[in-house]
Amino acid sequence: MTPAEDDPAAEIPGETSAIRNAASRRVLDPVSRASEILFGLIMVLTFTLSLAAAEAGRADVRAVLIGLLGCNLAWAIIDAVMYLMGVRGERGLAHSTLQAIRSAGSPAEGRAIVAGDLPPAVRPALTTRDLERIRLHLASLPADSVQVRLGREDYLGALCVFLLVFLCLFPVAAPFILLDDVTLALRISNAVAVAMLFLTGFTFGRQVGRPWRTGLLMVVIGTALVAVAITLGG
Repeated sequence: MTPAEDDPAAEIPGETSAIRNAASRRVLDPVSRASEILFGLIMVLTFTLSLAAAEAGRADVRAVLIGLLGCNLAWAIIDAVMYLMGVRGERGLAHSTLQAIRSAGSPAEGRAIVAGDLPPAVRPALTTRDLERIRLHLASLPADSVQVRLGREDYLGALCVFLLVFLCLFPVAAPFILLDDVTLALRISNAVAVAMLFLTGFTFGRQVGRPWRTGLLMVVIGTALVAVAITLGG
């Protein structure tokens, strides 16, 4: 048996640091990025498609663009704040779990806490010995190993959320700013929005192995959500 297999705290040389470096470079995971872009595009499309419901003139377009700018700015701020609240909540739960493992009345109780915090798909792959190794490792961590307080990376993530939601506005709104023909601008704007939805899904799909299918699915989901929002008066 190797030292790494025998010691719960042992690390494979270079592997742990590589994992940490990879995690630190990724401010938002692919699902979060795709979700934020989808949310921003839905917000934009509920405004721009309202122009198709009537014979819109330049004054109407200007009013819609001003409303769109304010709405996306507000929701980008709200989404960024909610992101920070979510991060703080997850850290709080992790800290509480760590404290519960340390204060467990018996090793079996500590292992039960560890098992309850693992994804359901992972639990069957772990034996009692595996759970005990994890429990010992967590119990040996310093008291300040889980920082509940928000840090630089968290605020950077919130900034990314803000930019993803807010900047989705400009490619879709640009045709209305650059063209006088509202009908042509609407068609180009819709084409840009569909292309952005597809590219978002395609990029996310590269992470899961089905980029084309995911790209098309993102277009279908985005279009359906926009239709629901417009139907319900959003």
